[in-house]
This record gives sequence, structure tokens and C-alpha cells, in this order.
Amino acid sequence: MELEGKKITVVGLGKTGQALAQFLHRRKAMVTVTDNAAEARLGDAPAALRKLGVRLELGCHKPGAFDEADLIVLSPGVPHTIDPVENARRSGVPVIGEIELAARFITAPVVAVTGTNGKSTVTRLIGDMLERSGQSVFVGGNLGTPLISYADSTQAADAVVAEISSFQLDTSESFHPAVGVLLNITADHLDRYQDLRSYGASKAKIFSLQTCDDTAVLNAADPLVMKLTKNISSRRCLFNSDTSADCCAWTGKGGISVFTPATGRAEIVCGDNFLPGRHNLENAAAAALAAFAAGADLEGVRDGLREFKPDPHRMQWVVSVNGVDYYDDSKATNVDAAARAVESLGSKVILILGGRDKGGGYAGLVMPVKKHTKGLVLFGEAADSIERELGGIVETRRATSMDEAVAQASKLAVPGEAVLLSPACASFDMYESYAERGADFQQAVHRLGNDKDGKQRGKK
Repeated sequence: MELEGKKITVVGLGKTGQALAQFLHRRKAMVTVTDNAAEARLGDAPAALRKLGVRLELGCHKPGAFDEADLIVLSPGVPHTIDPVENARRSGVPVIGEIELAARFITAPVVAVTGTNGKSTVTRLIGDMLERSGQSVFVGGNLGTPLISYADSTQAADAVVAEISSFQLDTSESFHPAVGVLLNITADHLDRYQDLRSYGASKAKIFSLQTCDDTAVLNAADPLVMKLTKNISSRRCLFNSDTSADCCAWTGKGGISVFTPATGRAEIVCGDNFLPGRHNLENAAAAALAAFAAGADLEGVRDGLREFKPDPHRMQWVVSVNGVDYYDDSKATNVDAAARAVESLGSKVILILGGRDKGGGYAGLVMPVKKHTKGLVLFGEAADSIERELGGIVETRRATSMDEAVAQASKLAVPGEAVLLSPACASFDMYESYAERGADFQQAVHRLGNDKDGKQRGKK
């Protein structure tokens, strides 16, 4: 793909937008970056890009940056349906996303992971399993390091393992992973998609260019996953499957069982630090199947599961104050993720919920709240909507800040119970990211412990 001398507009100046601009500049494109955010909110990035000679249009999207471009490249969080993009596309300007651009410059086999929940965990697990099998691996994508950063590096990986969102797949054309993983499809981002099926169809696009030489790892227990992938061309490996499939994996107590034609049947035990809950064993099963398909050996897969250390803000135990355990699951930005978190703890939970509503409703939390929670503490823009659907089930309180939410939750909890931040909402009403929200929760919990001068055990 020839970029030199082309007028290319990058939309969005987050981490991926910066990486895109640098990649394109090094290939002598004439780069414009546009972002609706004011420059004061964008940190050091504008100054750094100006030094390179990159043109910036900040605070609003001006039509000229789109209509006069030879190519538009979207950052992952930018909807491809915004008016300037749609108008430019109608006038004949090509529009692609970051993973599409990166894919055109990557020759290593790609293992791509998508789904509503569990993507980051599975992506990291696959990367660990392959590395412990002796491969050189790049791990990134929507997980953290943009895929374009690998394309812009001198690293020669044996495999590229990438978390891929539906937004990224919406703007892909030639993206062709050797191994594709679709974990699940549950209600999420329905503020951006017409319905659950259209959201799921974006996820299933990950298999659209696969051939019989490629592998699809699929959740056999998810009817929509199976329906949307019934006509794909790739080899199927099924998790949550019975043992009759040619390539399959299933969960057991504390571990998983895997069968592939190459490895035969193997029993694999997870480590003591592995994330709680059956859904995380399902993630382990999916990761193992994908890793085997990408060339991992049995010892590498076993070591990866045994030594796995969860990322922050994913069912992260924070501290115990006066016999109450506090868990940070700020990464749970949809209802299904929050429901799984509540069910995984196995004790009465005081659940902190709220943030920016994503359009899917909260009915999926009704049964978990009935069965497993003692009380709810609601905050953020979605508090009214959540209370309408869940407020009559258990005692429900409101908070206007994280400190207040933690304080209210602590008043409801007694020793032996748990307080869980699992918001079921986006963070963008009050925070820049789920990580910032989780960090605020952890700080509030530690302040609570210090204020109470209570017995407080340090982090595990």
C-alpha cells in the first residue's frame, strides 16, 4: 500500500490516533489529525505531533479534513457513521480503521480475539501460552498497544495476538486472522448498533475472509454465535462443547479438558491466582484451543494457565476492611459482565453499579441480584434507569461520588460479605476510562479503611 505523498486524515487523537499519525508520517504521508476534544484535554500529544509537522484540527471536525483527503483512517472509538465520515465516503473518499491499515503491513500470522466479555483475559492468556511454548509474540490491539505499533516496529514476531472490538471490525476490509476467536455475544453497545443481531454480525465479521486453512474458536453454548457462524469456511474448534466434536474444550472443577487431533485429550489445571467463576474457565478453554491452533505445545498451555496473573480492574481483590472484602471489577462495562462477576463471588454481595448507560437495559441482572446480593449502591447518569429495573429487589441506595458509594456499601456489609464495583455501564460520564474509575474505587476503599482505623489486610 503506497502512502507517500497521500493526504490522509486520522480521526481521533487517543493512543491509537497518535500511533497512526506517527506511522503515516514515517511513510511520508501528508497527515491531518482531527478530534472533537479541545487541545487542553489531549495532554502532550498535540505538541509532539506538531513537532513532526502533523497538521491538527482540534475542538471540532471540519469538513475539509475529510472531503479533501485521499484516505480517512478511524481510531477504534470513533463511529464510522458520524456525518463528516459518511459525507466523505459518499463523495468517494476511502474510509478504513486502524486494524485494516495495520493488517496491510503485517506478515506474521494473526490470532484475533473478539466477543462481548473476556477478550482481554483470553488475549493475554493466548500470548502467555505461545510465549511459554517458545514463540516470539506481540500482544496488543484493543487490549492496550495498538496493532499499528507492531506494523511500525522492527519486531519480527512468530505470532501477533490481538484483541479486536466490533468497532474495529466495522471498518475492516482485508483483515484475515489465521485464528479467530468469538467468545460470546450479549447486549452491549446498543446505543451504537440497531439491535443485538447487528452487533453480533460485526463480531462475526472476524471470520469473513478465513479459508479452510484457518481456525475459528467458537462458543458452542452461545446460540447467536453458532447461528452467525454456521456458514464460515474455517476449521471449527468449540469450547463449552460435548466431547463428540473433532476439536473441543470443556470446563471442569478448577480446570479444563481439551481435545484436538494434534494433542489428543489433555487435562489442564488453572493456577491459584486464576480469576474466579465458571465464565473464566470458559475463557481458559477458548484460549487453550486458540493457542494450540497457533502452534503452542501442551507444556506452554499448562504453564500459561498455572502462572496467569489477572490484569487490574478485572475482579481484582483490593483489601479487606473489618472482615469485608472489596473487589474492583471496573472493567465490567456491560450487564452480562456484571452478572457473571456477582455470580462468581459465592457470597452475599453489596454491588456498586452505574455510569453511562449503553442502551441494553438491566434485566440481565435481575436474577443475579435476587440470588446473590444484599444491597445495591447506584451512581452516575444511569442511576435512575437502574433503579427503575432493579431497585425493588433489594435495599438500594444512591451516591454522587465514588467515596460516597464506597461509604454507603460499607454500611450495608457485615464481616464475611463482599463489596463489588461491577458497574455494568461505561465510565465516560465521570471518568476518562474504566481504569481511572477502578483506581478511584481502590483509593476510596483505602481511605475508608484508614478513616475507620479498622483491620485492613494488604493486597494479595
